[in-house]
Amino acid sequence: MPDNKKVITRFAPSPTGLLHIGGVRTALFAYLWARKNEGNFILRIEDTDKEREVAGSVTQIQNSLTWLGIDWDYGPNKPSQDFGSCIQSERLSVYKKYADLLIEKGLAYPDPYTDVEVSAFREQAMAEKRPFLFRKHRPEKFEKWDENKPLRLKVPEIKRYTWHDEVRGELTAGEEMVDDFIIIKADGYPTYNFAHIIDDLEMEVTHVMRGEEFISSMPKFLSLYDALEIDYPKLVTLPPIMGPDGKKKLSKRDGSKDALEYAADGYLPSALRNFLALIGWNPGGDRELFYEMSDLVEVFTLKGIQKSGGAFNEEKLKWMNKEHMEHLFTKEEKEDYVISALSERSPDIVKKLTTTIFERIHNQTEIREAAEAGEYDWAFGPIEYDIELLKWKNDDSVAAAQPRLEKALELLQNTDFSTPDTIKGALWPYAEEVGKGELLWPLRVALTGRERSPDPFTCAFILGKEETLLRVRSACDKI
Repeated sequence: MPDNKKVITRFAPSPTGLLHIGGVRTALFAYLWARKNEGNFILRIEDTDKEREVAGSVTQIQNSLTWLGIDWDYGPNKPSQDFGSCIQSERLSVYKKYADLLIEKGLAYPDPYTDVEVSAFREQAMAEKRPFLFRKHRPEKFEKWDENKPLRLKVPEIKRYTWHDEVRGELTAGEEMVDDFIIIKADGYPTYNFAHIIDDLEMEVTHVMRGEEFISSMPKFLSLYDALEIDYPKLVTLPPIMGPDGKKKLSKRDGSKDALEYAADGYLPSALRNFLALIGWNPGGDRELFYEMSDLVEVFTLKGIQKSGGAFNEEKLKWMNKEHMEHLFTKEEKEDYVISALSERSPDIVKKLTTTIFERIHNQTEIREAAEAGEYDWAFGPIEYDIELLKWKNDDSVAAAQPRLEKALELLQNTDFSTPDTIKGALWPYAEEVGKGELLWPLRVALTGRERSPDPFTCAFILGKEETLLRVRSACDKI
């Protein structure tokens, strides 16, 4: 393929389930390379396996990519004037045209055998301890195709294939990997092995990016390229996403989820794409944070794609999400983020809790989990606690806390509660006089009923003046 052609990449998912992060990364890399070269990015829906198609998958795929900021030049509802629809089930006449061309060249024939007969061939090969090759049973004369039988490619040449991969370099496979394969099924739909090559040809795709599981199928693909006498596109094998231990591919058990689950967990799209971009790709240098898509486009290269897989580190994703939130969110956006996670709580109180919550969380799921564990209950309603909890460790009895709380009550009466700092300014000189722990410990417990909570100045700010004074008086009464 000439190097001066306009770069065109594609992401071609099958709607047989939800789009998971492995597919998202493939889409991201293809998108970045197209945008890097001012080319086109195509979203193609490969829906020829109708029995396995899952309702709603196409919408979920589109919504996932849109959320991540991956837009396409051609795709569902965006056909091309040159090649038409990007949905394979709407392109059957195109595949029929190329199938007829192969028949005319003597390179495609109707499969004359039943499933039972093919199974018998396989069993015989196993018994003889040799690989099953359909071409060994190829009929001498080809029947006329009545389109009710599968159509097979007749491999134009039995040979050892060698090809260049942009990531892996030179790869090779022997003759045992080359065989006649079905290109059109009995139901009239093309197989993946046939349809994707026809579509790549018609759509003028220059770079094909996909996972390493397709390497073993490359001789099939190359034999079809040869049969059609077309140039190979540039082939880019992406490294696998590994589990946390780096020893096996990421599975659902390891944390693999569909893309929109990360949205529901409160991850920012910029953080997820930043995280995925760095699994199996190295931008060079020490930079890890890329807040905008344009930042990734600017530095993305095929040379940066690694051969070996990268581990999925959920802790790093959490860290990255926190960094993105701190960098991209305004104060109001942080408040909205927390209010969204605590939608059943008073938004006025949640706003005041926002700074405290953001100090400890990385996503909305952690906010909801903390709320379910009762960490924020003290801010929203009455509190109960054992009076002995008011006792500071250096005191002989809980009674020692009473005069300090009464003095705090006196100081807070005329204090401005507009910020935690104004509250701290009113109490800090007295805390230094009597001992910081001696005052701040019982005050914290009086306000929250908890041994662990934000500092008492922040708690008082969140509760407001009226509720703060009420709780300190109640603690004095308890003693």
